[in-house]
Amino acid sequence: MLIILGASVNNGRSMATEKQKMIAGDLYQPGDKQLCAEREIAQQLMQEYNVTTVADADKRRDILSRLMPASSTKVALRAPIYVDYGYNMYIKDDVFCNYGCVFLDVCPISIGAATEIGPYVQILTADHPRSVEDRARGGEFGRPISIGKQVWIGGGAIILPGVTIGDGAVIGAGAVVTKDVPAGVTVAGVPARQIASV
Repeated sequence: MLIILGASVNNGRSMATEKQKMIAGDLYQPGDKQLCAEREIAQQLMQEYNVTTVADADKRRDILSRLMPASSTKVALRAPIYVDYGYNMYIKDDVFCNYGCVFLDVCPISIGAATEIGPYVQILTADHPRSVEDRARGGEFGRPISIGKQVWIGGGAIILPGVTIGDGAVIGAGAVVTKDVPAGVTVAGVPARQIASV
C-alpha cells in the first residue's frame, strides 16, 4: 500500500480518507476516529471562545486563529458560536455575526467581506441520504455554501447545503434558503422566494 498526500493507493485504486470524502461532498462516515478527534478540538476551542466577552479581543483573535485558521481574525463573532470543525470556515474581513450562530462546516463555508449575519442564523453544509437504508449505515455528506460580500442575513434564517448567495443580497429573518440567491436580490419566507431586487 502506497500513501500519497494523505490518501492511500491499493492495487491502483485511491482510497480517500473519511475527512477527504467529507470535504469533497462524498458520502463519509462521521464516526471516523480522525473526524471525532477534530470535532473534540473544535468543541474545546468553542468552549473557550464562548465564555469570552468583547473586552477579550486579543483572546478572541487567538482562539479564532486556532478554531478557524483559514478565516480572518478581523471579524466580530458574538459568543456563543457553534461549528463542527472550524477549519472549513473561510470568513473575510469585517464580517459580523450576532449571538448564537451555527456553522455546520463539514464542507467549506465561504463568507465575503462586510457581510452581516443576525442572531441564531444556521448555515448548514451537512446533509443526510434520503434512503432509509443508506441512513441506517450511518453515512453523511455535505455541500459547500458560498455567501458573497456585503450580504445581510436576518435573524433565525437557515441556509441549506449547496446554496450560493450573491454579493449584496438580503435574506429575510426566519427565511429558509433552499436555492441560490442572485446578487442584489432580497428573499424571504419558507422556502425563501424573491421579494425585491436592487
